[in-house]
Amino acid sequence: MAIREHNLDSIGGLFATFKIHQTAGNDDLKDSDIGKAVAITGNYEIGFGANGDPLLGKLIDLSLTDNDKGKRVATVQISGIMTLPVAAVIPSIGNRVVVNGSGSVRQAPVLTGYDPAGGNVARGTVINVNGTTDVTIILN
Repeated sequence: MAIREHNLDSIGGLFATFKIHQTAGNDDLKDSDIGKAVAITGNYEIGFGANGDPLLGKLIDLSLTDNDKGKRVATVQISGIMTLPVAAVIPSIGNRVVVNGSGSVRQAPVLTGYDPAGGNVARGTVINVNGTTDVTIILN
């Protein structure tokens, strides 16, 4: 008997709502970005962040439509098990991740004595690597 596939993405989800960061009066996130990795970009604001920024979570939903600039809010999964797009450097099982600034995650930098004030930027633990497409992490 074969082992049944199990979708772990439904375990331990915790969700929060944030404003969407804007650039030149336009929302930085669109409907096509749902499912991507996001970071804190300002006071109660989210976006893709910069390469190496701490991962906040997975963009789950956006209110209204892409035409409603400045009025939308974003729902983000901030805890639990989630699958996110991945970019180089591809993490290995057990690694932690940061955002790459384009909606994906990458392997976190090596822990050093020079980590920023407040601690290392890495979050989550990689539990599955799907080639160069995506990774599943436990975000705790």
